[in-house]
Amino acid sequence: MRWHFGGMTVIFAGSLLAALAGATQSNELREALERKPDLEHGSSLYETCAACHQPDGAGVADGGIPIIAGQHYEVVIMQLVDFRRTERVDLRMNTFAARHHLESPQDFADVAAYISRMPVQRTKDVGTGQFTVLGAQAYSRACASCHGADADGNDRMRNPRLAGQHYGYLVKQIDMMIQGTRFNLSWDHSKLLKSLTDEEVAGVADHVARLTPDSH
Repeated sequence: MRWHFGGMTVIFAGSLLAALAGATQSNELREALERKPDLEHGSSLYETCAACHQPDGAGVADGGIPIIAGQHYEVVIMQLVDFRRTERVDLRMNTFAARHHLESPQDFADVAAYISRMPVQRTKDVGTGQFTVLGAQAYSRACASCHGADADGNDRMRNPRLAGQHYGYLVKQIDMMIQGTRFNLSWDHSKLLKSLTDEEVAGVADHVARLTPDSH
């Protein structure tokens, strides 16, 4: 059926497609969380991940490849689903999360479980230290309520661990959130980050990168 109300047709169609995409994402996430992970299969799947994220999950300090070792199980699944649905956009990850690499919710569960059980890694990529104190204050005010005082995140709430993450990656992601090009975040999250000054952004990333992550 079509509704002939000029621009309203386009608006309705766009809203319907967005709702359907969201429903698909929700279904895949729920189905993956209901599966019992197979760590041996997850290890096999991780061999593809290791090409970029390294065999130990420590990533690369180039701003584009994060540490993922020891990241929370539900966080990893949620991000993989978002990459599958292009709610997050990164050509490498969008390709990896496609069905010819991860065919089913079971695959999501398996590789996420393997990643979450890897020994937690810590970066050597930190900032200059110039704005670290300012960043610690800004982090406490704007970020700690969700990511935790020590930036270790929360698996049940699907808030990622940030402690010990590469400084360059943190800066890049915060910038994407501020610019509105990280699509899998809420509007209020972006608004909160937009309230930070450039010095606070650099300081938050530097402060978080220097924190020692929880080793489980």
